[in-house]
Parts: sequence; C-alpha cells; structure tokens
Amino acid sequence: MTKAMKFAVWMGMGLLAAGMLAQDSGADKNAKPAATAQAPEAQSDSDYVIGADDTLRISVWKEPDLSETLPVRPDGKISMPLLNDIAAAGLTPLQLKDSITEKLKKFIADPRVTVVVTAMNSRRIFVSGEVLHTGPMALLPHMTMLQALSQAGFTQFANVKGIYLLRTENGKQEKLPFNYKEVIKGNHPEQNIVLKPGDTVVVP
Repeated sequence: MTKAMKFAVWMGMGLLAAGMLAQDSGADKNAKPAATAQAPEAQSDSDYVIGADDTLRISVWKEPDLSETLPVRPDGKISMPLLNDIAAAGLTPLQLKDSITEKLKKFIADPRVTVVVTAMNSRRIFVSGEVLHTGPMALLPHMTMLQALSQAGFTQFANVKGIYLLRTENGKQEKLPFNYKEVIKGNHPEQNIVLKPGDTVVVP
C-alpha cells in the first residue's frame, strides 16, 4: 500500500470518527430538553368551599363583558350579566364554574369559564385579649394556633401560658388550652391544632 493510499485510509477513518462524535453530542443536546420538558402543573385547592364575602374572579373566554371580579353577597349569591343571580356559597370553584357554564349555554356556544377565589373573606378567625392586632383575621389554608398568634403578636402583659381557643361545634362551645411557652419548645404538639372558620383565640 502506497503512502498516498495509507493517508487516504487514515483520513477516512478520522472523518468517520468525527461524524460519530458529532451525532453523539447532538443526541445528548436533544435528550436534555426532553428530560425537562414536562414540568408538573401548579394545582389550586379545589376543595375550598366558597362563602359569603369572598371575592371571585369570573372569566369567560372571548367574552370580556362577562368577565369581572365579583363579591359574594351575604345571601350567598353573585350577579352576572345575562344570568342575573347565581348561587355561589356552598360550592367549590369547580362546581360554580360548571353551574355558570351550563347557564351560559343558552346564550353562548361552547362557553369556557374560569372561577378563581381572589379573597377568602368568608374564612375568618377572631383574636382577642393581650395581642397587638385584635379582631378578625383571614384564615389561611391549614393555619395553626401558633401561626395565628405569630401574626397577631403579644403585648407585654400577655399570659402566654394561659392562652385558649374557643370553638363551637354542634351547638356546644369547647375551650381548648394552648401553652405558647411549651409549644415553641416542641412540647405538647397536639395543642397546635389547625384552626377552623369562626374559631376565637383568647390571650389573657
């Protein structure tokens, strides 16, 4: 084999190897986006039950005149153009969406409705006594006694060992003790309960 033939063979092998490396690197580049293409979608709390004084954002696709932010009246209803009064209290956002969609079918072909709770004013607790912020407080999802007290703050006269929660269930009022000093040390975790609408936290 002449030198020229050997050189041609070596050049061919080099070009083949370079091509294979390029394909491998290209495959790697293509593989990375595929691994991250599917991101989990954020999910809202679909179990939330709408109540009086809540604020709702009703959006109807391609119908700006029907899309607006509405308060839930004390009677539990909202008012929308074309539909007049609609019962909202006691329903989840998904259930209200289905109700509005069904009613709009009389006026619009294939209505697409979105219902979002923008203010959960119906879910309130009350804090009284030796705290910096007394009165009603918006009840956030899964809010505990400790979280509510952290938001309310204490005065210098607060008896943080004698705090208690008043809760009415089935017509009967319960008094549940809460020792702030012990709970923040990690003791008595059972006292740091999740609050419910209408609960009253008292700091003597």
